[in-house]
This record gives sequence, C-alpha cells and structure tokens, in this order.
Amino acid sequence: MASETSGGDATGTVRVDSWIWSVRLVKSRSMGAAACKGGHVRVNGERVKPSHGVKPGDEVRLRQAEGRERIVIVKRLIRKRVGAPVAVECYADNSPPPPPREAVAPAGIRDRGTGRPTKRDRREMERLRGVLGQPPTP
Repeated sequence: MASETSGGDATGTVRVDSWIWSVRLVKSRSMGAAACKGGHVRVNGERVKPSHGVKPGDEVRLRQAEGRERIVIVKRLIRKRVGAPVAVECYADNSPPPPPREAVAPAGIRDRGTGRPTKRDRREMERLRGVLGQPPTP
C-alpha cells in the first residue's frame, strides 16, 4: 500500500499529529497539532509535541470533547488520510465505552403551530435553562 511508511523512513516513525489525523481520530492535522500543544495527547503516558514520532506498539491517549478519552494502540503507521475501514485496521481501540446519553427532554421545544413565544414564555424558558442567573453582557 502506498500510504504505509517504512519506504523512505529509516526510523520507522510518523509524526503523532499526522498519524491521529490519518486514522481519523481528529478532523484535521492542525486540530491534531493543537491537541498536542494543549496537552490532550499522550504517547506511552507522556505529553508530546506534534512532531513526536509514534511507532507500532505505542499507546496513544487522546482526550476529546466532553471529557471522553480515546486510548488506541498503534498497529500500523500511515502518513496519508485513508478511508474509515482502512483506518480502523491501523490501531487497536482500548477506549472505555462512551457514557450513556441522558433521556432528558430538551428545554425550549414548542408545539408546532403555537407561534412565536411571548415575553412571558421566553422568560420561563430562560429560567428553566438557568440563563437569568448570569449577568447581562454589554
């Protein structure tokens, strides 16, 4: 496969920001670099810079939104972004299952055809959401 390393790379490593982008853990390489700079990426338990090299067998931990952490073991190195079925073959996912979604009705949903909310309705919705406790923004 043309997207695998070990061709011209003597060390057999790939940049961590590039690898997490290639296997579709982040949407863009710049987001991968920002995650590394922010301390959200760890390789074998150590915070790493975006240029840190990963090799097969390394454990990569990526902290994502809502406190979820992805724990993956590098199985194969790739440099270019590939399709999802191929990307899944490049790592072993040891992440804990995501927390269950709460079955709470979203506030602010109105019945169809009731029209625009009145000022009183709007204030009740804001009170339910907890917006009134915040100071007004200038």
